[in-house]
Amino acid sequence: MMWFKCSNLVFLLLFSSLQISFGLTDEEIKLNFIRDVLKYYYRPSVVIASVCWDSKLKMNLTKSLGNLEKSIFIKFYDEETLFTRLLPEHHVVFLVDASCNSTKYILEKANNNTKFRRPFHWFILNKDGGETIPTEIEALDLLPDAEVAIVNRIRNNSYVLYLVYKISSKSIWRTEYYGEWSLYTGFHRATTLGTSTAMRRRDLERYVMPIAYVITNPDSINHFVDRGDGEIDTLSKVNYHTTNNILYFMNARRRFKITNTWGYEVNGTWTGLTGFMVRKEIEFGGTPLFLTAERISVIDYLACPTLTLSKFVFKQPNLSYGNNLFLLSFQTAVWYSSLLLVCVFFLVLFVVAFCEWNEKGADYLERQKDASILRAKMADVVILVLGAACQQGSSVELRGFSGRFVIFVLFLALMFLYTSYSANIVALLQSSSSQIQTLEDLLNSRMKCGCHDTVYNRHYFSTATEPVRKAIYQKKVAPAGSKPQFLSMEEGVKNMQKGLYAFHMETGVGYKFVAKFFLESEKCGLKEIQYLQAFDPWSASRKHSPYREIFKLA
Repeated sequence: MMWFKCSNLVFLLLFSSLQISFGLTDEEIKLNFIRDVLKYYYRPSVVIASVCWDSKLKMNLTKSLGNLEKSIFIKFYDEETLFTRLLPEHHVVFLVDASCNSTKYILEKANNNTKFRRPFHWFILNKDGGETIPTEIEALDLLPDAEVAIVNRIRNNSYVLYLVYKISSKSIWRTEYYGEWSLYTGFHRATTLGTSTAMRRRDLERYVMPIAYVITNPDSINHFVDRGDGEIDTLSKVNYHTTNNILYFMNARRRFKITNTWGYEVNGTWTGLTGFMVRKEIEFGGTPLFLTAERISVIDYLACPTLTLSKFVFKQPNLSYGNNLFLLSFQTAVWYSSLLLVCVFFLVLFVVAFCEWNEKGADYLERQKDASILRAKMADVVILVLGAACQQGSSVELRGFSGRFVIFVLFLALMFLYTSYSANIVALLQSSSSQIQTLEDLLNSRMKCGCHDTVYNRHYFSTATEPVRKAIYQKKVAPAGSKPQFLSMEEGVKNMQKGLYAFHMETGVGYKFVAKFFLESEKCGLKEIQYLQAFDPWSASRKHSPYREIFKLA
């Protein structure tokens, strides 16, 4: 009895399924498939479709996608307007029907416009009975960052999806099973696609990757491994080993290109390393570049592999360089207080002297004749106070107890003031000035300036437009009628050690020379000022490189 009930239930399910299947046309089944897959596929905001369907079928698809929990808008374009107006790239999915006559032209146009790249997603509905790789895409460059799904119909009610790509434009096709859809079971995505696209496709099977390095000294290429002459082409030598690890991660080989400059725009054309990437001669820059607004529009920056700073470094001049040490010993308030103290002593002494001098007594006449007694005269009191201030003493004095006490306190107070003043003078003679804090201070000082002789220093200094930076170059680094001060690292650091010389250098390498030539006591007085208006150097790839995401993961 139980077996009979189960058989009836299975029969009813099969019968209802057949009713559903027979009740839907091929177009309706196709619409259900598209709706289910797009609903699952990262929930795009907009689908841009190029299909040769009738208006009714397009309208039904529009309604079907618009009625989802999270509505998907679909726009139908012809081959001329398909790529003219795109929304933010992460929200766009292209839908193309390979059975249409214009499909090959559309796909070739998309290829020329670099639309087969991350983050665009493509669904290509293959012809019934067509090959897994449609003939329409055989000549296209669907490289490792491409998200192109080929949809093949395997039965009346079922579709299978494959992701297709090439490692390089000349390699064979590779396919990844993406999933399968059935009218009865819906869409099932392959569990093997759990990792990111870049991680799945990072094995480039020994593909030869073109990479360029910046070498300003031809001998540097002989020191990539041992890192000899570290002050020359430092970034290239350090990043060489990083690049090796990236290629190992990708299972790729490399082909070297060498240039002597990082690349700058000259008359609308990019030179050097940047020029290689703009012209698509290389995929990856082996030497990091400064992150500038001009380069952002033509190359893709990936990561900052090595922190490096280039600054003006100089020994802070002695405090006497820009200050009067005799006035600097005391603060203004102390000077005024000292002057007030002297004035108070003067008044007290004058009053005491006046009282003693005019006191009537038996010795009055003798005091009138005694030259060692302080007279109650303003000039005499002033001379006594000045002698005490200068620690010179006095030939006159007061004979009374109150007078002697005032003179004792006067000399004692001024002695402490004099001792403090002298000690401050000695301390200030050993101190460094802190007046040079900005580029403007450096410009207005008597300090000479020089730069490490590198390509980027010569470029950024000579093309500076900010007034203070431009003035530093024109007045201090390369004044008219004089030889520009672009020096070797050793020569620049030695000039810096002599004092009153600011040297612009890469601090990582420069401080090794400082340790070599400077005394320990001299290192404490070094000061740095930023000049370059550029960020730390970043590794970069050509714009929209198909291997960019793999580079970033490595």
